[in-house]
Order: sequence, then C-alpha cells, then structure tokens
Amino acid sequence: MILVTGGTGLVGAHLLLKLAEQRNKIRAIYRPESDLHKTLEVFSYYHSKDEAERLFKRIEWVIAEITDVPQLNEAFQEITQVYHCASLVSFNPKDEKALRKINIEGTANIVNLCIANKIEKLCYVSSIASLGKPIIKSEPTTETTNWNPEANNSDYAISKYGAEIEVWRASQEGVKVIIVNPGVIIGPGFWNKGSGQLFTRIHKGLNYHFPKVTGFVGVKDVVNAMLQLMSSEIYNEGFILVSENLSFREVLESTAENINKPKPQKALKKWMISIGWFIQKIASFFGYNPSITKSDISGIFQKSIYDNSKIKKELNFKFTPVRKVIAETGKLFLKDLDRKESAKI
Repeated sequence: MILVTGGTGLVGAHLLLKLAEQRNKIRAIYRPESDLHKTLEVFSYYHSKDEAERLFKRIEWVIAEITDVPQLNEAFQEITQVYHCASLVSFNPKDEKALRKINIEGTANIVNLCIANKIEKLCYVSSIASLGKPIIKSEPTTETTNWNPEANNSDYAISKYGAEIEVWRASQEGVKVIIVNPGVIIGPGFWNKGSGQLFTRIHKGLNYHFPKVTGFVGVKDVVNAMLQLMSSEIYNEGFILVSENLSFREVLESTAENINKPKPQKALKKWMISIGWFIQKIASFFGYNPSITKSDISGIFQKSIYDNSKIKKELNFKFTPVRKVIAETGKLFLKDLDRKESAKI
C-alpha cells in the first residue's frame, strides 16, 4: 500500500489521481481542517463527475498530522511506499517556528516511521528553494550546487533544506529515497494560493510585471517524474524538476493571453519598494508579510537558472513547455469561473 501526505494540495491531489487511475492501493493522510473537496475537484478536471467520484473512493483517507507521531504510526500500517508532499509554504517571518516544526520536524517523523516500518522507498517533494546558489551568478544551479548557510536564505528555504537532511538520514538507515526539487509548479485548482494566484491576480487586473527569472514546471510533469523515479531502480538521488527558466513577465503575459485579460503593462521598479509600493501591491502575491525588509524581497529582481539535464539523462524525461501548461491551466480556470457564475444564477 502507498501512503501519500499532502493529498489536499496541488501536487498531492494530482499524484493521488494518477495513483488511483493506476489502481494502486492508496492511503492519504489529511488534517481535520483540510478540504477534501478540493482534491475531488482536481479529479473532476480530468474525468466525468461519476468517474472522478469513483476514483476518489479508491483512496483510504485517514486523519493524521505529520507532527503527531501516534496518528502517523497508525497511518503507516501495511505501507510499503511513501510520497511525502505535505509542506508549509510561507515567507512570513512570523512563521519561522511553524516552518521548522512542520517541514523539518514533520519530515523527521515521516523518516523515523519509514525506518521503523522498513519502507521500501520514500519520495520527498522538496523545492528549488532548498538548493545552493552558484558562486558565479551566471551559472545554473544543479543538484550538486553547494548549500551556503551564510547566504541570505529564507526561513522557508532553510526549512526545506533541513527536511532534506532528514530524508538523507533515511537513506543511511536502509530506506531508498528520492528527492525532487520542483520549480514554481503550475496547474489547475487552488486558485487562491501558490501559483494559482497567477491566474486569479491577472483575472482581477494585475497591471505590473516583475523581472524575476526562475524555473517553472507543470504539475503533471512533477507527478509523472515522481512516479517514474519511484518505479525505477534509481534511489538515493535528487532531481531538479524544471521545464523552463522564464521571467515572471513572460509567465504573467502568457497567463493573461490565455484567460483573455490585458497583459501587465508596467514594470516594477526598485524605487517602488523604497516608498512601500511593493509592500501594498505585490507582497501578498508571494505570501510575504507586509512588515518584511527590503532585503527580504530583493529576490524578485534576481535571475536564477536551474539545470534540468540530470532527469532528462536518467529517465529520458520530456517536460511539457510552460506555455502549453499555462494554456491548459487557463482553460480550466475559465471553466471554473463559468461554473461558479452559473451556480449564482
């Protein structure tokens, strides 16, 4: 049986869909306050209502917090593989303790139970945020780029790096592990958080673009890579999952084009930050707290390039172009809007 954490999030929901389609025996843990309907909604994007519900019923849902060891211990009964997708994503300085507790301590709990239960293989969904930064800024980041603890790393990045250390500990105790480091993940559902806000904000009239360059990837590519890696003979390896390195300007313009909205016309300037404009207009887009310092948000002017050659070589993996992912996601976003408008009538 396969255990999935974070099944009510973007990656976890799409992973559960694929596992259900493959007729795997699946158990998914969730918090009492989580909305399981969001996961069912993801299923309905790709199947009829009846088929989506049939696939959803294949999943054994169990209430368990990754920070609650007794609950987790129950969830681990009869499990052979684990996909650990659960995570807290926040750039709010006030969430430092929560980030460490959920991302590091929670992952340590998962790892300890994987070791105790002799789990065959563990896949951990990390982030490109946990990767090191090249000494020469023009060079791409790879899986072997060294982490620099002296760098201006966010609390989120530190927590994901700490979680990876816990996962590598599992590999030293005999558990085969895979770590994936996705870029900004684009996919349907969850329109009010994460990358889903790209579509919501553009639809509401976001008129500013920003120069940050980073890696982007479609959620279905992330899930397919995870499944292929877990079914392969590869283990104790990490993989960057990035389809393309693009600027937010390119991504926002493509998003606007695909949901029939005007493209953002104005460029964010550094002087806007100095007068607090950024804090009022853009900060919440990234999940930042309005009280953060200018140095904390300097990253939106940075260019970070990620090398995806390792997984291409190991699996002959082919990524979906980001613009195609945006187009597919945009169609579902508009479909959701139409459905919600019809429900009001």
